[in-house]
Amino acid sequence: MATGIAASATARYVRTSAQKAGLVLDLIRGKDVNRALATLKFTKKGIADDIAKVLRSAIANAQTKDGFSGDVDRLFVAACFANQGPSQKRVRPAPMGRAFRVLKRTAHLTVQVAERPEKVVKVSAAAGEDNRPKRPQRQKGQPKAEIRNSKSAKKAKE
Repeated sequence: MATGIAASATARYVRTSAQKAGLVLDLIRGKDVNRALATLKFTKKGIADDIAKVLRSAIANAQTKDGFSGDVDRLFVAACFANQGPSQKRVRPAPMGRAFRVLKRTAHLTVQVAERPEKVVKVSAAAGEDNRPKRPQRQKGQPKAEIRNSKSAKKAKE
């Protein structure tokens, strides 16, 4: 997890299998929250709406925490996973008086968001000055070989 504020939200007993939910969760893992919500909006899976609801809840949880900078654009999906919940057992009639068992699976969806640390930009003491040595510029009509030779000539003098 990244340093800074982190929050999570969980939806329990959602009527889907953990495997199907995991396919959609893989799409948003590591993305910033705005891009993740846009991805979920255009995903053609029924569970995407439930995951978007959990993601919005995690964002709201992060906003209420102490120490949050107030910039939602810095939040990203740090972790998201689907654990298997209890399966509902049902009976389906079958031919000749038999019965088939049907498992209606559930899942627990968890989304964790975290705040990206601010990027630290190094500023040198003399921002306007460039202390690197300059390359010799080729004059118009001068072949490249002469520049190379002039470099080696300068080194020989020193």
